[in-house]
Amino acid sequence: MPIDPYILLLLGTVGLAALFPARGTASDVASGASTAAIAFLFFLYGARLSTREAVDGLKHWRLHVTVLACTFVVFPLLGLAARGLVPVLLTHPLYQGLLFLTLVPSTIQSSIAFTSMARGNVPAAICAGSFSSLVGIVITPLLAASLLGGSGGGFSADSVLKIVLQLLVPFLAGQVLRRWIGGFVARHKKVLGLVDRGSILLVVYTAFSEGMVQGIWHQVSPARLAGLLAVEAVLLAVMLALTWYGAKALRFGREDRIAIQFAGSKKSLASGLPMASVLFGAHASLAVLPLMLFHQMQLMVCAVIAKRRAHDAEAHDAEADAPEPVTGPTPAAASRTAVGTGTRSG
Repeated sequence: MPIDPYILLLLGTVGLAALFPARGTASDVASGASTAAIAFLFFLYGARLSTREAVDGLKHWRLHVTVLACTFVVFPLLGLAARGLVPVLLTHPLYQGLLFLTLVPSTIQSSIAFTSMARGNVPAAICAGSFSSLVGIVITPLLAASLLGGSGGGFSADSVLKIVLQLLVPFLAGQVLRRWIGGFVARHKKVLGLVDRGSILLVVYTAFSEGMVQGIWHQVSPARLAGLLAVEAVLLAVMLALTWYGAKALRFGREDRIAIQFAGSKKSLASGLPMASVLFGAHASLAVLPLMLFHQMQLMVCAVIAKRRAHDAEAHDAEADAPEPVTGPTPAAASRTAVGTGTRSG
């Protein structure tokens, strides 16, 4: 089961923030740089998304509606149900982070990778992940404002304005300029990918620095952390089962079911971290902790499932391609053949 190297970088960034948190002027500089990084990140998201591919993907609308329902309806309902675990397993801040996790869009890269590995419908996974990210820019903040309320970090008209300016406007600008810069973005995909990840690391450092300065980490004990991991394991297991067997009940084919399972059961760290920074402000460090843990958990579990699905597909193909066994005629048929072809005596 793989350990995502990027998770190690994120954990290293958390450790750096714990040892050397940004304070005073350094905190203001880090906060400003983080805001700019988030805007640039969503600008790149807009520049990468092909409008033509998105329109073509609408042809498979039943699949995309199913994935969106899993991501923005079923997940949040399960998150609301977890409210009953406070304060037995979760503290209220950890529960808020868990609920925020259920509101985040689906992943794109890992959904495509696991769908491809499992020999599923890769084009559908690409479109489903793209649609989820696109819808999430609007839906996730609205759901957070509705379900988390003022306790989630002071949602107000000012917060909505920040969301529009830092997330939506840069994304739309990227879409508008894609005609001129799309080729450049495609040619420098690897370099810009490093910029993406570096921006997220900066967001994490800023959020956890603020948490250290405010001393909020004293609220998380090892027992609470273990309880959070247990709850997230159950959440992931439920969503994996619902997406697989639910898609079967809706009469999707095997390849579509694979795409639905991997796109509908996962949450995006790349989209969630910047959103949490905008939505939660100084409380973002605890808010993103459940998302970071869930991200690694989903990678490990889905890697195992994808390999099993690929093995099942290979076994099925081998069985289908196997030649039919050659059998000789039955004794009765042999007898009739001998009679039919025998020569008549004079």
